Amino acid sequence: MPARFPCLPIVVLLLCAWMLPVPAAAADPCLNLPAQAIQGIEVSARIAAAACEEHRQWYRPLIDIDGRIGSMKVREAERARLAGGEPAWQRVIEYWRGSGLLWQAGAGDCAYGDMPTPSCRAFVVDTPWSAAFVSWVMRRATVPGFDGSASHLNYVRRAYREPFLSPYRVANPLAAQVRTGDMLCYVRGTARTYGFGELATLLSGNEPGLAMHCDVVVGIGVGADHARSAYLVGGNVYDAVAMRRLRLTPGDRFDRLPMRLASDPECSPESAYACDLNRQDWSVLLQLRPAEELTALPAAPSMPVPSTFRAPLSRTAVPAAGRALPSVDAAPQPRCCNHCDPEVGLPRCPVAPVRP
Repeated sequence: MPARFPCLPIVVLLLCAWMLPVPAAAADPCLNLPAQAIQGIEVSARIAAAACEEHRQWYRPLIDIDGRIGSMKVREAERARLAGGEPAWQRVIEYWRGSGLLWQAGAGDCAYGDMPTPSCRAFVVDTPWSAAFVSWVMRRATVPGFDGSASHLNYVRRAYREPFLSPYRVANPLAAQVRTGDMLCYVRGTARTYGFGELATLLSGNEPGLAMHCDVVVGIGVGADHARSAYLVGGNVYDAVAMRRLRLTPGDRFDRLPMRLASDPECSPESAYACDLNRQDWSVLLQLRPAEELTALPAAPSMPVPSTFRAPLSRTAVPAAGRALPSVDAAPQPRCCNHCDPEVGLPRCPVAPVRP
């Protein structure tokens, strides 16, 4: 005798599938961090808020827990605008300017004229700016005792050599506990790897330069995959301000931190494991010192007046060759251009009348 309800098992299965809970999106700690945290009491919260603020401006790109990244909505050299309406490459200039590093980087063409020049834009494209971004975040967050630098090595070395003068102390990233406000750093390049031991040896010497990159820990949370993770934000990550997610143990130490080896091949179809963007020469964790210790450090310098290439230059910048700087208190003068870039938005200069 045929079944009276032959489709019933299928209906039940579909109903059960519909009733299953839908996985929530990965927890972005930046979404739970109020904007006013930048003016908050906790230094770690101010650091996270400053970095998160910029990550939102760049449309929140993410390197996921497996080292994959999706499409980038905007990159540093493009005319496309950030969420706040500012062209991406001009925002990078603000990182240099706001960190007080513009003159150190030799970007005079970006400092004097209210109208950006082609050489200024070339500077943005050709000059690594991840350390300028970190320095901007620290000044924006008014972190006491932090000396900004265009090189990550400089403030890593200071934390190693002067632990009581720096707001950070060095730790082994494979063994130390991670907290909001810390920084995780790797050594760039593929010729060799350092790890914590060899980097400490280098920091004790007088190595003039070492290509590095540091990301700021903006929060710790559990994603849709139930994996406890650290969320980090860095600048100049694939030409943008991007977030990275790394696994943590229940004790908030990095769990199986993907370490690059000197023998690793380049990313290719034959070596897919080398395409993991989280696979780096992670060499040091900079741990933010406790709040009571930070209060004894010198106060952070004030951030220069923001500019959209129409405001005068901040007095905190250092001029080259004794050239005088305009005052921040001076009223901005009307500007015009002869060879106008539509992105700048300046009016064309009037044509001078021809004398008879």
